[in-house]
Amino acid sequence: MKKFLPAIAWFFLVLVLVCLPGSDLPPSASWMDLVMFDKWVHVGLFGVLGFLFMLPLFKTSIDRKQKICWFARIAASVSVWGLAVEFIQKYYIPGRSFDLMDWAADSIGAALAFIVAIKFISRKAGKAD
Repeated sequence: MKKFLPAIAWFFLVLVLVCLPGSDLPPSASWMDLVMFDKWVHVGLFGVLGFLFMLPLFKTSIDRKQKICWFARIAASVSVWGLAVEFIQKYYIPGRSFDLMDWAADSIGAALAFIVAIKFISRKAGKAD
């Protein structure tokens, strides 16, 4: 359980950040809109969230196929959490709204965490040979 503490802490940090009222967010500069800064933040937040939940599985004794299955479940769960966050923002957070592109960015972050985790265990398996 202790191995999941960083992931749990990151989950609550993300929860706090996505529940900030719209009036508490800094105004975006024109360059931020140009580079879609908000979407990159979503990719990063949810990518790190997924990877931190995958990380404790790296050193377990389960085989590679089972790890990949767990990584996929975690990535899917992170993506669903991203969708839930959008509904939370729409219905419960003043000044925030549902943004399908935010959810897409959340899902891309989860998918990137999945890809990185698979590459990591593949590289580790290659070194063991």
